[in-house]
Amino acid sequence: MSASSDPSPSGSEQTSETAQGSQVSEVSVVLPADLHARPAGRLAQLAAGLRASVVLEYDGRSVDPARLLMVMGLGARAGSAVTVRAEGPEAGHATEVLARFLSEID
Repeated sequence: MSASSDPSPSGSEQTSETAQGSQVSEVSVVLPADLHARPAGRLAQLAAGLRASVVLEYDGRSVDPARLLMVMGLGARAGSAVTVRAEGPEAGHATEVLARFLSEID
Protein backbone atom coordinates (compact mmCIF):
# COMPACT_ATOMS: atom_id res chain seq x y z
CA MET A 1 0.00 0.00 0.00
CA SER A 2 1.44 3.38 -0.94
CA ALA A 3 0.18 6.89 -0.47
CA SER A 4 1.54 10.27 -1.37
CA SER A 5 0.72 13.65 0.11
CA ASP A 6 2.33 17.06 0.40
CA PRO A 7 2.63 18.16 4.05
CA SER A 8 4.51 21.34 3.16
CA PRO A 9 5.30 23.43 0.12
CA SER A 10 8.88 22.15 0.17
CA GLY A 11 8.44 18.40 0.69
CA SER A 12 6.64 15.35 -0.57
CA GLU A 13 5.87 12.42 1.65
CA GLN A 14 6.09 8.75 0.70
CA THR A 15 4.45 6.20 2.97
CA SER A 16 4.37 2.43 2.51
CA GLU A 17 3.46 -0.58 4.61
CA THR A 18 5.87 -3.43 5.32
CA ALA A 19 4.90 -7.09 5.17
CA GLN A 20 4.64 -7.02 8.98
CA GLY A 21 2.06 -4.21 8.82
CA SER A 22 4.43 -1.51 10.04
CA GLN A 23 4.49 1.81 8.20
CA VAL A 24 7.61 3.33 6.66
CA SER A 25 7.52 7.00 5.70
CA GLU A 26 9.99 9.54 4.32
CA VAL A 27 9.79 13.24 3.51
CA SER A 28 12.38 15.84 2.48
CA VAL A 29 12.06 19.45 3.59
CA VAL A 30 13.96 22.59 2.59
CA LEU A 31 14.65 24.57 5.75
CA PRO A 32 13.47 28.21 5.72
CA ALA A 33 15.91 29.05 8.56
CA ASP A 34 18.93 27.54 10.34
CA LEU A 35 18.17 24.62 12.65
CA HIS A 36 19.54 26.40 15.74
CA ALA A 37 18.96 25.73 19.45
CA ARG A 38 15.34 26.86 19.85
CA PRO A 39 13.84 24.96 16.88
CA ALA A 40 16.13 21.98 17.56
CA GLY A 41 14.77 21.84 21.11
CA ARG A 42 11.18 21.98 19.94
CA LEU A 43 11.90 19.33 17.28
CA ALA A 44 13.36 17.06 19.98
CA GLN A 45 10.21 17.49 22.10
CA LEU A 46 7.94 16.68 19.15
CA ALA A 47 9.99 13.65 18.10
CA ALA A 48 10.13 12.23 21.63
CA GLY A 49 6.32 12.12 21.78
CA LEU A 50 5.83 10.14 18.56
CA ARG A 51 5.10 6.42 18.26
CA ALA A 52 7.62 5.77 15.51
CA SER A 53 11.34 5.28 15.14
CA VAL A 54 12.47 8.52 13.47
CA VAL A 55 15.76 9.57 11.85
CA LEU A 56 16.72 13.03 10.60
CA GLU A 57 19.23 13.05 7.72
CA TYR A 58 21.38 15.90 6.46
CA ASP A 59 24.60 16.01 4.46
CA GLY A 60 25.17 12.24 4.68
CA ARG A 61 24.62 12.07 8.45
CA SER A 62 21.70 10.56 10.34
CA VAL A 63 20.61 11.46 13.87
CA ASP A 64 17.79 10.76 16.28
CA PRO A 65 15.69 13.96 16.19
CA ALA A 66 14.67 13.40 19.82
CA ARG A 67 18.30 14.12 20.87
CA LEU A 68 18.78 17.88 20.99
CA LEU A 69 22.58 17.96 20.82
CA MET A 70 22.65 15.54 17.89
CA VAL A 71 20.17 17.70 15.95
CA MET A 72 22.19 20.85 16.67
CA GLY A 73 25.36 19.01 15.65
CA LEU A 74 24.00 18.47 12.15
CA GLY A 75 24.55 22.14 11.38
CA ALA A 76 21.62 22.25 8.95
CA ARG A 77 21.35 25.76 7.47
CA ALA A 78 18.58 27.74 5.82
CA GLY A 79 17.97 26.59 2.25
CA SER A 80 19.35 23.10 2.83
CA ALA A 81 17.27 19.94 2.48
CA VAL A 82 16.81 17.55 5.38
CA THR A 83 15.07 14.19 5.20
CA VAL A 84 12.79 12.79 7.89
CA ARG A 85 12.45 8.98 7.87
CA ALA A 86 10.15 7.09 10.20
CA GLU A 87 9.11 3.50 10.79
CA GLY A 88 6.44 2.23 13.12
CA PRO A 89 2.70 2.31 13.72
CA GLU A 90 2.51 6.09 13.25
CA ALA A 91 5.30 6.65 10.71
CA GLY A 92 3.15 8.69 8.33
CA HIS A 93 1.91 10.90 11.16
CA ALA A 94 5.46 11.31 12.49
CA THR A 95 6.91 12.49 9.19
CA GLU A 96 3.95 14.80 8.60
CA VAL A 97 4.27 16.46 12.03
CA LEU A 98 8.05 16.87 11.86
CA ALA A 99 8.08 18.02 8.21
CA ARG A 100 5.43 20.63 8.92
CA PHE A 101 7.41 21.88 11.91
CA LEU A 102 10.69 21.99 9.95
CA SER A 103 9.09 23.84 7.04
CA GLU A 104 7.87 26.58 9.41
CA ILE A 105 10.92 27.27 11.61
CA ASP A 106 12.22 30.80 11.86
